[in-house]
Amino acid sequence: MTAHTSDLTTGWTLGVDTSTAVCVGLARGDRVIALRDDNPRAHAERLMPLVEQACAQAGIAVGEICEVSVGVGPGPYTGLRVGIVTARMLAHLAGTELHPVCSLDILARQWADAGTAPAGGFVVATDARRHELYWARYDAAGQRLDGPHVSSPDALPQGVAVGGPGCPARRMTPAEGAPEQLDAGVLAASWTRMPDVGLEPLYLRDPDATVPTTRKATLTPARLTLPAALRG
Repeated sequence: MTAHTSDLTTGWTLGVDTSTAVCVGLARGDRVIALRDDNPRAHAERLMPLVEQACAQAGIAVGEICEVSVGVGPGPYTGLRVGIVTARMLAHLAGTELHPVCSLDILARQWADAGTAPAGGFVVATDARRHELYWARYDAAGQRLDGPHVSSPDALPQGVAVGGPGCPARRMTPAEGAPEQLDAGVLAASWTRMPDVGLEPLYLRDPDATVPTTRKATLTPARLTLPAALRG
């Protein structure tokens, strides 16, 4: 992993993450705006309206965004694609490179910056469905030590505090002070302090829908045999 570098000016930075919900943030200096939509099926429909709403609150047009950062997961296939493609388009319109960040790193940054992170480090987890979690391990300063991974809750490191939106989904009690939701405002304000993980989405497993590689038997053309009376 390489660190982000940037010549940040006083312009507005947009943060987009669709790994858990539709999350949009804007940051400029000490001013941070964060919006989200928790409808799991609304990624494509709600993302751009939320970006426009955030810009309206900031008093700017979408075309005035100077930098764009995006969470690349881990997360579900469809949700991540919508977020990354939209962020890539907005970065292109802004004439800047897109800045990719691991979504779990955003949650870890929230925990560390809140001053409530356990001194011995912690694990951040989000819901991966199928009774599993996406997770990564961090030190007390929010620097990633291991991961990201996808596994059952039983595979998490033992004796380490766990927090994040995955805990309620798996009926786990989160550590005190852990973030309950991803904040895209933190992504917009703090992406330069997070590792650049590359633009490849972190699916961590194959999508549920795949292209068939073999023809179903019911689709195989049947060989017809003409009755004897019709044979020449």
